[in-house]
Amino acid sequence: MSPKQAGIVADAARKTVRPQRPGPAVFKAILPEEIDWKPFPSFPPSGRFAVVVGQPLQDGPCTIRVDVRHGVKLMPHKHPGDPIYTVISGVFYIGLGDQFDPEELVAYPPGAVIILPGQHAPRSLGEVRRLHHIGFGIGPLGMEYVNSKDDPRNQTSNI
Repeated sequence: MSPKQAGIVADAARKTVRPQRPGPAVFKAILPEEIDWKPFPSFPPSGRFAVVVGQPLQDGPCTIRVDVRHGVKLMPHKHPGDPIYTVISGVFYIGLGDQFDPEELVAYPPGAVIILPGQHAPRSLGEVRRLHHIGFGIGPLGMEYVNSKDDPRNQTSNI
């Protein structure tokens, strides 16, 4: 390649290559006891949610954690993006589609990484705890149940 061609290629690369998103100015570590767990309105009452990095309601990458207790069932729902899950502990059972079928659930052990299409029907059984959503894609995040009656945000309480 001639020097002129190399210059043209370099100019084109500078114009088309996206720079890495800005990150923190210093190294940062987040210890388990520093994670701020909160209730999450889209989950049954025992489910908890924590933002680890980023702003999940804004455009851009983020990392969240979800703590789903034994026996909790999340009915079929959709996310705007394709979530990526890493199971930290317990077993994570997932089914796909807009109908919940316990016979179609697949079990994923600790350490499993699961990449799902935006519509899936997860259910947690056994000792499921802390499903670490690495990324959960790029924000903004969201969760919409296939059947609105399954959405805990639509439930009424007599308490």
